[in-house]
Amino acid sequence: MLEIVHNPATDVLNVIKIGGKLIENQELLDSFLKDFVQLKGPKILVHGGGNKATEVAGKLGYKTQMIDGRRITDKNSMEVITMVYGGLLNKSIVAKLQGNKQNAIGLCGADANVLISRKREVKEIDYGLVGDVVKVNTEFIKSLLKQEIVPVFSAISSTEEGVLLNTNGDSVASEIAIAMSSIYTTQLFYCSEKKGVLKNMDDDDSVIAELNSDNYQQLKASKVITDGMLPKLHNCFEAINRGVSTVFLGDAELLKKGSKHTKILN
Repeated sequence: MLEIVHNPATDVLNVIKIGGKLIENQELLDSFLKDFVQLKGPKILVHGGGNKATEVAGKLGYKTQMIDGRRITDKNSMEVITMVYGGLLNKSIVAKLQGNKQNAIGLCGADANVLISRKREVKEIDYGLVGDVVKVNTEFIKSLLKQEIVPVFSAISSTEEGVLLNTNGDSVASEIAIAMSSIYTTQLFYCSEKKGVLKNMDDDDSVIAELNSDNYQQLKASKVITDGMLPKLHNCFEAINRGVSTVFLGDAELLKKGSKHTKILN
């Protein structure tokens, strides 16, 4: 079994993305945040929250439209996302970290222009108010880390013209990790409901311990890795190819020593 390096050196930055299903389970979230607080050195937390946004939109009478699992973000959806991601979830997580004696600050892309994005061009499908990150304010993030303040990012970015855009949380984490790798040795963690990349989707313990670009291509060609994991793994290898040292995929136990997980290498 592989071991995550819990490196106390201050030049190793850990960027951790947590998925919506982990956020929805308060017991799991509380346990995860306790592990997160114990992680030594500078660290950044990124969260999603799509299911909660869908729930709140329903209560407000807004219909959520999804195509191939991706949200169509119209004006009403963007208002809900801003309330839920940037407000309810972000501030709840920050409050829980403060309760664990971890100083933290909640951010979206508009705060200090920390995540500048560009609205996604319309090709076959118009996803609406959706953006892709094009610039990260690394100096601002570094200034927070030097003060031992943990930045907690919601998956919202902002254009140079000041328009808020819904942004994929995995991509936000990846772009932050890539940008910060110019300053720190950077590790990226994706925590979701699975223990890692699985050989058999019906067997949660069939975790592939290590992936590099060669065996990834082989497993993709043999259909062991299929559509559902491909976007996430694209983000993983994009991060590795652009300067992130290591990427880990696992469940809510990922930060515990001895956890079962997948490690992505160059």
